[in-house]
Formats: sequence, structure tokens, C-alpha cells
Amino acid sequence: MEDKAEVSASTGRVRFPGISPRAYEHPVDRGALATLRMVPGFPEVIKAMTAFFHERGERLMALGSAIRVGSAQYPEIDRLRRECAEALDVDPVPQVFVARGAEAYAMTIGMDEPFIVLSTGLVELLDTEGLRFAIGHEMGHVLSGHAVYRTMLLRLIKLQLSMSWTPVSALGLRAVVAALNEWYRKAELSCDRAGLLCSQEPQAALRAHVLLAGGVDPEQVDVPSFLRQAAEYENVEGIRDSLLKLRNIELMSHPLAVVRAAELQKWAASPEYRAILGGDYPRRDGDEPQADWASDVKSAARSYKDSFAASADPLAKVFSDVGEAVSGAAGKVWGRFTGNGGSGQV
Repeated sequence: MEDKAEVSASTGRVRFPGISPRAYEHPVDRGALATLRMVPGFPEVIKAMTAFFHERGERLMALGSAIRVGSAQYPEIDRLRRECAEALDVDPVPQVFVARGAEAYAMTIGMDEPFIVLSTGLVELLDTEGLRFAIGHEMGHVLSGHAVYRTMLLRLIKLQLSMSWTPVSALGLRAVVAALNEWYRKAELSCDRAGLLCSQEPQAALRAHVLLAGGVDPEQVDVPSFLRQAAEYENVEGIRDSLLKLRNIELMSHPLAVVRAAELQKWAASPEYRAILGGDYPRRDGDEPQADWASDVKSAARSYKDSFAASADPLAKVFSDVGEAVSGAAGKVWGRFTGNGGSGQV
């Protein structure tokens, strides 16, 4: 850790040399990734999936059907691309393509050389600082290596569809896909934080979320009322509404827009965010210490428990118990792996 902030000469914003994705990752996202990375044989699975994932074909498709951002094409977006990469110390700088699409979206594709795709709907919807936030969000996916695990999720979804007639699909893969979607929703929250580290303007991030949620003109949206919607959603007291919420989000890969906005604003007001801006954050320095694995899983379980404590939702306790169960089971696996007797303590 170092307590000295560095300011970019080109942007006047704080930059974060060598920042580890651990600095901004949501506890559940970090715990899930730590667990996956420690599973014996997982690197081999990744290599096998890389062989099946036609990254070159995806890149050629973008090259042949979209506009590659550069100094002569979308120069303003190219500037934001380079500035976001500088802020998070991402090297090499990922390529960005703008693809025709009415829906506002952005995505990161690829394992070996990830690249970013922005839809024209997104480019038209957001102002410059909104685009900085969106591109910074995608840089977070690059830095965290989310594309690898997102690809696993997409492959499993395809497998689930191909086996839709079997009991295995209903009883097994559905649960796995739902769990991976739960992780990816938290990964999206992680990368919103990365986007904020690039933007360093919480209000600009909030405007982007308002627009993505359905705001045509942010001036016509009352921000306190908008954020109260998230509190109202989180604090339903009837089991029927809780079940409806669960059914609605089970297969969603992204958090609900209003809830997502409120989550980021909470983090923007946190001591953790202020500390990072001040230069106090974990660095990338090779392999992470093994001891951090237990800490990450414990932190994930605690995140669920904290969510339950702050919510009146009857099903929140279910998710809290699931988080603690995952923590305990993972601890037992880690105990066997390290020879600590499988006590389940993390």
C-alpha cells in the first residue's frame, strides 16, 4: 500500500499505477473469482475453453462490421479510451469498436486480447463524461479478467438450452447458471466502481445510470426520488413480492438499473473510495497471497449478511444463508486442499 496519489498530466485526474482489481471488486465478485481460481484443474478448463472460443473470429467480425476507434475515427472516444486505460494502468490499451445498435449497451469480448464494443445507441445517449464512465466500466472487465468467466456462463447457457428436455437441465444446470448470473451481477457492480475510478465524478455516473434506466432528459428526473425507488424495491415486506423479485432476476446477467445506481452512489460516499483516490489501494505484484482466498470468501458471505441486516425483504435472509453456506463449504474445500483438516473456518 502507498498513500500517495498520482495525478495525470493530461486529464488532471488521479491515476492508479499498478492498481489491483481487488481494489474495486465487489466482495461477492471477488470471493467467487478467488474460489474459481483456486479450484484444481481450473487453468486447464480455461485453456480448453480458449481453444473452443473463436476470439479471432469475433475480432474479425468487429473489424468487418463496426467502426474501429482511433485518432481518425471517433477521436473523442479514442481519447477517452486511452485516458481510462491510463487511469487503471491497463496495458496494452484495448481496442474499441462502435457497432450499429439501437439498444444502449457496451461489452468486452475476448480472453487473450480483450476488446470493447460500444453500441451507437450508447454513444448517442451519453455525454462525454458518461462515455468515460462506460468505457472505464469495460476497462474494469478487462483488468478483472471477467471475459473468461462470462464466456463460461454463455457456454453453460447454450448447454442448458441444448439439454432442455432432460431432468439434468432442470435440476442441475439451471442452478449453476443462476449462480453464475448472481456472480456476474456483482461483477457489473465491480466494474461500475472501476468506471467511477476513471470518471471520478459520481454525479456523471449517476446521470449515466438515470439515462440507462429510462431518463430521456436527466433534468426531468428528481435524483432523490430516483434513489428512493431503490430503497423501496429493497425493502418489500411481503413474501409474494420477494418471490417475484427472485423470479425476475434469476436469469438476468445485469443488476436492475435503479438498484445499480444506488449501489454505486453508496460506494462513492464510502471511506474505501476516498482511500483509493488518495493512493491507498492494493497493487498488482504477481500472484496474490494464498491467505487472501479465505479472506475473500469470508468477505463475500459477510456482504450477503450485511445486505440482510439492511433489508426488510423476507428472502434476503435466504441469500444471507446461502452466502454463509458457500463460505463454509469453500472453507472445507480449502482445508482439504491445504491440509488444515477441513474445519470450514475462514
